[in-house]
This record gives sequence, C-alpha cells and structure tokens, in this order.
Amino acid sequence: MLKTFKIQVGGQVQGVGFRPFVFNLAEKHQLKGTVSNNAKGVLIYVNGTSEELMNFMEDILEKAPDAAIIQNHSMDEIESMEFENFSVVPSQKTAKVAIPLTADFAICNSCKIEIQNPKNRRYRYAFTTCTQCGPRYAITQKFPFERAHTTMNQFTMCKHCVSEYENPKDSRFHSQTNSCDDCGITMQLLWNLGEPTPVEEEREILGTVARFLKEGAIVALKNTSGYLLCVDARNPEAVKKLRQRKKRPTKPFALLYPTMEKIHEAFEVSNHEQIALESRVCPIVLLDAKQQTKGHLAEEVAPGLDRYGVMLPSSALLTLLAIEAQIPLVATSGNIHGSPILSSEKDAREKLSAVADYFLNHNLEIVFPQDDSVMHFADKQQILLRRSRGLAPNLMGYVPKSNEKVFAMGAHLKSTLAFTPNGHTYVSPYFGNLDSYEVLQRFTETLQRYTQLFEELPEVVLVDKHPTYQSTILGQELATNWKVPVVAVQHHRAHFASVLAEHDVFETQKPVLGVIWDGTGLGDDGMIWGGEFFVYQNHQMERKAHFEYFDTLAGDKMAKEPRLSLFSLVNLHVEVEDKFSKTEIKIYQKLKENSKLKTSSVGRLFDAVASLLDVLDISTYEGEAALLLENLAWRYQGECIDLLERQTFENVPSKTIIEHLLNLKNQGESKAKLAASFMYTLASIAVKMAKIFEISTIACSGGVFQNRFLVQTLISLAQENDITLLFHKEMSSNDENIALGQLAYYQNIKE
Repeated sequence: MLKTFKIQVGGQVQGVGFRPFVFNLAEKHQLKGTVSNNAKGVLIYVNGTSEELMNFMEDILEKAPDAAIIQNHSMDEIESMEFENFSVVPSQKTAKVAIPLTADFAICNSCKIEIQNPKNRRYRYAFTTCTQCGPRYAITQKFPFERAHTTMNQFTMCKHCVSEYENPKDSRFHSQTNSCDDCGITMQLLWNLGEPTPVEEEREILGTVARFLKEGAIVALKNTSGYLLCVDARNPEAVKKLRQRKKRPTKPFALLYPTMEKIHEAFEVSNHEQIALESRVCPIVLLDAKQQTKGHLAEEVAPGLDRYGVMLPSSALLTLLAIEAQIPLVATSGNIHGSPILSSEKDAREKLSAVADYFLNHNLEIVFPQDDSVMHFADKQQILLRRSRGLAPNLMGYVPKSNEKVFAMGAHLKSTLAFTPNGHTYVSPYFGNLDSYEVLQRFTETLQRYTQLFEELPEVVLVDKHPTYQSTILGQELATNWKVPVVAVQHHRAHFASVLAEHDVFETQKPVLGVIWDGTGLGDDGMIWGGEFFVYQNHQMERKAHFEYFDTLAGDKMAKEPRLSLFSLVNLHVEVEDKFSKTEIKIYQKLKENSKLKTSSVGRLFDAVASLLDVLDISTYEGEAALLLENLAWRYQGECIDLLERQTFENVPSKTIIEHLLNLKNQGESKAKLAASFMYTLASIAVKMAKIFEISTIACSGGVFQNRFLVQTLISLAQENDITLLFHKEMSSNDENIALGQLAYYQNIKE
C-alpha cells in the first residue's frame, strides 16, 4: 500500500546539487513526489511503500553528492498526498535559516575540460560553473540557496542555459549559478586610470592579460571571491615593483601554477599536500622548493625562505589565465598591506590605481569577499594558517550546547566572528588586524549581514578580556544597543576551549593538559600571558604553570622588534650592544628597570632567539621572526640539544634557555642547530609538563603551533611517550580560533 512520507535532510545540502540528485534517484526508484530547499535544508515529499521508502532513504544517505555533508535527517509518514510525477519545486521560506551556509567550491574537473574544448559552447567562458563548483557563500544574499537569492539573479538565463537547468540528465540541472557567454557575466580590461584597453573580443582579454603580465605589468584581477594582484613571479623587477606599491617589503607572496604537473616539476609534494591542492577548497599550500626552482623564481617572491605558498586555479577565470600565461604568477590579495581584500570595482579603482597597471573587472557582485585559505603539513598533520575561502563560514565540528543565541567577537589581530543563531555554529572568514579602519569596517559589515541573513539578534555577546581590543569595544557597544549582557573570556582560556571544542572532549572524565603558546593576551593577573599550561577536567579549567615572566619593553614596539625581547631576557646589555645604539641601550635599560608589566609569551621568546641568532632584529610583518627561525631550523639535520635537560622547574625558565643558547653560540655551534634545538626544547617542555601533571592527553593552541618544525618534533616525542595530541582540525591555531573559543568556554566551563 502506498503511503506519503515527509523527508527532511539537514546539513550542507544546498548549493551542492542535492535536489537534482534526489530527483534522479526518485526517477530510478520510480517514485512520485517533490523536492525543494527550505530553511532546514532539503525537504522531500514522496509516495511509496515502506520498503521502497527505506531503500530510497538508504540511497540518499549513501550516494549523496561529494560536496554534501548530511548532519541530520528524518522520515515521517504524513497524511496522504497525490503526485503526478517527481519534480523539483520552487523553494518556499516558511521559517528562519537553520542550515550551514555552503562555502565556495573550486572549479571541478568537468568544467575545466569544457572551457578548454573548442567544440564546447562554454569554451573559454571565464565564469563556467555547475552544481558541483563555483561561488556560493561569496554571492549569497539570503537563504534558501536559490538563484533569486544570490547576485546571479541579475543575469537572466538564455534558452540554452534554461534547457540545461530543466534537463534532469544534464550536469547543470537546477544549477543556481548557471550561465554562459550569451547570458552571463562579462569582463572588461582597463588601464589603471579607468580607460578600456583596445581588446576586440572578450575571449581575447585573458590572452592580452597574460601578455601584459609577461611584459612586467601588475594586474588587479577580480576573481569570484575578491581582487587578486598578479605579476610574473620570474621577473625580479616586476615583483619588486609590486612590493613597493603594495607597501609589503618582505612578507612572502603566494604563487599560482596552471597544473599539478607544473607544481610537481618545481616543488616537493607529498600525497597529503597534493590532495589539499586539488580539493574543493583549493587552498594555498606551503611547499618545499626544488633546488632548480629558486633560480627560476624572483628572489623577492619569498625573501629568505625555502618554502613557497602555492595554489592551483580556484575558478574558471584563473584556470584560463594560468593556461594562457603558462608561467608561475604571483597571486596575492588585492589590497594595500594591512587592509582587507577588495571586491567592488569602485573600491579597487580608488585604492589600487597606484598599485596596478591594469584592472580586469567583471560585473558579478561579491557579497562576502574572502582571501584564499592557507595551510601546510607536518608530515600527515594539517596545520591551517588562514581559514577563509572554501572553508568559512561553516564549522561542522562543533554543535552549540544550548539554544541561546550568542555572538562571540573574537580577538584583535587575527579577527573573526562566531554566531550561533540556530542549531549551527558559524565562524566568519579571517578579517585581519582591527587596528585598520577598513578591517574594522568589514568586520562590522559582516556582523550586520549575519544578523540580517539569519534574522536573529544575539541574547549575549562574548568579548576578550583585553579592554582596548576593538572587538571588545565594539562588542560592548553592540550589547548596550541590543540590551543584552556582555561576558568577557580570557584570551588563552578561549584558545584552550577552541581546541577542546573541535575534538568534542568537554564530557571526558580524564584530564587534558592545555599547552597554549602565542604572542600576547591579557592574563587574569593583569600580566601579558603567552606561555601557558592549563588543565581541563569536569568542566573546570585551571592555570597550572607558565613560562617565567620577563619584562615587557616599549609597548607594542616589542612585538615588532625581536631585539627588544632579547634585551629583556639577557642579564647584561653588553651581550646585545651590537644591536642598539648607546642611547637606545640607556633608554631600554631604564625601561627594563622600571617595568611593572611582565610577559610569559613564547611568541616573544621566539623573537628573542631569532635576534640572538642574528636572524632578524626588526620585523616588517607579524610572525616574521618565527618564520625565518623555523626556516633556519629545517636546514639542520643532526641531533638536537635539550637546553633544559636534567633541569627541574615549576615554571619554565625562559632566561635559562636564552643563556644556554648564548653560551653555545659563543662556543661556535651552528645557528641552524641552535634554532632546531630551541624548538626541540619547547616540544620537550610540553611532554615534561604532561609527565609532571600525570596527564596523557595534550591539547595545543596559539599561534606558535603554526610552526611545522615544532609540531612535527612534538608528534615524535609524544609517540615515544604514549601521549595523545589534540591539534586544531577545522580552525587555525592562531587568534582566528578565539571567537569559537569564547563560545565554547561560555557554554562548557563552570567558573
């Protein structure tokens, strides 16, 4: 006997070809009914016997599209309904959004083939997409995910695209981003002063852009997630020009290669790295360059480094450009250093006209601009450095512990937002340093768009305990406006809570040691923390130990001048006198004598070691000293020294580490060996602390754990000592995870 069932599927099921999949599956099972998107995901009404519906449901769960992530499902018998066939029906919004927001997907292999096939009607169409690839989050205006709810709505499909859209056998059946040359997005190539270049046909534009790049020009290119600044990576003068104009003296640039084969020719690539490069995220992955590669690339691409950030094209536009150019291209965020990535033609012309020689624009509006995500690997362990395009804003690994609507404002430097307006957790892409007015503006705009998109306001606002963080100030203002309470969460406790949340271990009965190392964060005692050891158990979090305090000098300047950290940690200024003028020594010695603000920061300890080993005394970008020090450490292949071997301590003696390194340096030990030994010592400290507290699980968070050498060394030592390590999975270990950590701490820790 035929019955009518209502099936609701929740999770990442919109914008992934789920309705076309269900339609074709129903046809295969010879079932009648309907499928549509709704506020909870995908809604199916279907007639059949109980046995037929069980088989149908089983196939839905087992054969769902690769991009789909099913988090929940239900199947209930309802009052009988009649259907003539099975159809995809228009979505009707009857409730507030309660599903993940689908991230952008990199171009799929099928679309790559089409745009390179002269016989295909999408040959060289730079905005080719299908149900399995293309922009999603970047163009979303509201939900459910339908063309009418995105910025693609301004492009009316031609009869050929409509035919594909309505054909169940076509790969673009109900593809919401479907378009072609006849009806879709158009490009325009302009001089930097705004005048169009003399290009006869749009299909010739990318060939012209490739020629300009090979001639040494800088091109600001609008990709589907925001502008990129591109230049020939082999041309030293062109790269140097980009650095000068972008005001980015030494921070490494990312590289775009046309194919995986070209990447293999130039870099050492592990299986894990290749899988990441070719994934739907299509991130920048840091790779070791082969010896011959350094001679082919301009030294200015990544000054002083042996590893390069490398990516494959994430869109049809970048794919076609890379094919035309057939050279490695610098492809860096389209902004002035320190500002957020740009996405509108007006803003780009205003802010990049002094940087770019040409602009490649298009007329698709971008609602949520995003940088490229960045990662690298310590053996098999993925280390996320920036979580953005392709990953944000969903966080599938943490389910809110209550229905309370919470906004977490995150940190200050690597700012993000977290929101729980429904049963899901949304963590925004990385924004940047909130000292920048433009970054703060983007941060505020995104926050407002989230409240509009989800049609919810928070019931509580969470902020960092540091009173002068812009995120804290804004959070307090918003809480006042919304008339809701504001709760402050200490920075390093938030770090620890974030990694606990990703591994869902709040209910564990066994204690977990939190090793939280970063550059800065206001501690409960008013000091600047950054080298902390916490123990979590039974919803309680206690600070058990830390790196010994040393003096802070010259406020924020200390984080920008590694030599100041060294000055603070050495006993006699004679040991660093070659790094300062006599006047500076007198000033900093006086500051040191009168300093009341102390720090336990491992980030600053890294700075001190970098200065001691003559790696870097004054930084031009955040984390530069640690990056160069790690690069040096990888050049050493021998046995490392434990700088605290046979020493017992309650709190880690930072000055002893520096003294030992200084003695070894004076004895003529190689700087590479000392850099490696410093990181080996840090890994050993984590293991020693676990033994002291008799804990077999260590959770690591904080920006220091972006260091691949440290992580790989710690993994080896942990295996030798039967210790389980918990690293971040979906989040970066840096301050991007603070918003999640504030949320997790608030919902799970009893104070």
